[in-house]
Amino acid sequence: MQPGRFSDDTVLVTGSSRGIGAAAVAQFASEGARVAVNYRSDAEGAAAVAAAVTDAGGTAAVFQADVARSDDVARLAQQVQDALGPVSVLVNNAAMIDRSAMFDLTLDAFDAVWNANVRGLFQLSSLVAAGMVERGRGAIVNLSSILARLGVPNRCAYIASKGAVESLTRAMALELGPKGVRVNAVAPGLIATEALLAGMPDVAVQSAIARHVPEGRFGRPEEIAAAIVFAASPEASYLNGAVIGVDGALGAAESTPA
Repeated sequence: MQPGRFSDDTVLVTGSSRGIGAAAVAQFASEGARVAVNYRSDAEGAAAVAAAVTDAGGTAAVFQADVARSDDVARLAQQVQDALGPVSVLVNNAAMIDRSAMFDLTLDAFDAVWNANVRGLFQLSSLVAAGMVERGRGAIVNLSSILARLGVPNRCAYIASKGAVESLTRAMALELGPKGVRVNAVAPGLIATEALLAGMPDVAVQSAIARHVPEGRFGRPEEIAAAIVFAASPEASYLNGAVIGVDGALGAAESTPA
């Protein structure tokens, strides 16, 4: 691969065995980064993502860890550093979603979503940011969602967690910015990932909802990855504490039936 903006960097992307995470891995690797591919259960998918990088002449390694588990998070941070060097860019992409209605959502299920989407993000960021602060440089990009601001039924735990991600992004940026570490969030809209499509398996429903997006279509994982890479790049050196919406103007639209 040709030298790029991240040729001296180790980039860790959580939840990167598919979807937005896999697209981010590919784009960072194309710019010279050593990439850490993380997965919870999809070992085959993670291996394929890493193989695509190495086949193209890049450097990638695979790491299993469930970001909802404290021991796994601590192990992940140490293993990535040992294998690829200190992390310069952390992309907190791994997330869990629960589609239960409010009165069907158990506290255990709520906690599972919170631990994966908020607690694990905070723990991993804290561990990785310590090294970034020592070196005086680094970038963290958190994945939020349009649902942090636009609610839908049957997503209470997920919506709460993504609202917290955006608040954490701002709080972390204020603390880490003066120490050389930028923290931003990217908030995707409706992106054609497996997770989104699994929630609306009816093609007719997909088409109706896509028509409600001002762009007239779902976004692609690569389009979100491009925003993630920009937020982590030197070109975004004055971007800190921001939430970048990448949603085809859906977040700007008046709410109307699909």
